[in-house]
Amino acid sequence: MTSDATPKPADLLAAMPFAARLGMDLTEATSERTTGTLPWSADLCTAGDTLHGGALMALADTVGAVCAFLNLPEGASTSTVESKTNFFRPVRSGRARAVARPLHVGRGFIVVQTDVYDADGRAVGQTTQTQTVRGA
Repeated sequence: MTSDATPKPADLLAAMPFAARLGMDLTEATSERTTGTLPWSADLCTAGDTLHGGALMALADTVGAVCAFLNLPEGASTSTVESKTNFFRPVRSGRARAVARPLHVGRGFIVVQTDVYDADGRAVGQTTQTQTVRGA
């Protein structure tokens, strides 16, 4: 997509009701870098007041998918075909912040790496996802 056609982060988030329901916010959305946040919330936690890994994976998947979407050719769509996450430390307060960058943009697949950080900027986890390019 060209920069002139790049949707606003709020418009992209509006197309993803699950992400909005979790309280995510997209703060930057370009084909080179997409960022978003997820606030700590007791109803998204597991034992020990720790944000559930699934909530953090949802953040990484959402931000990564937007990055992949913004790298699609005109008229194509995308879907996650593989996702791998490593967790490094828990999130017990503040906001988790995700930063996604494309590792590979090809005709058939887009691979995105999303790094997740806590409110102090410490690495929380890393997700690598492969998105298929459909119907270009």
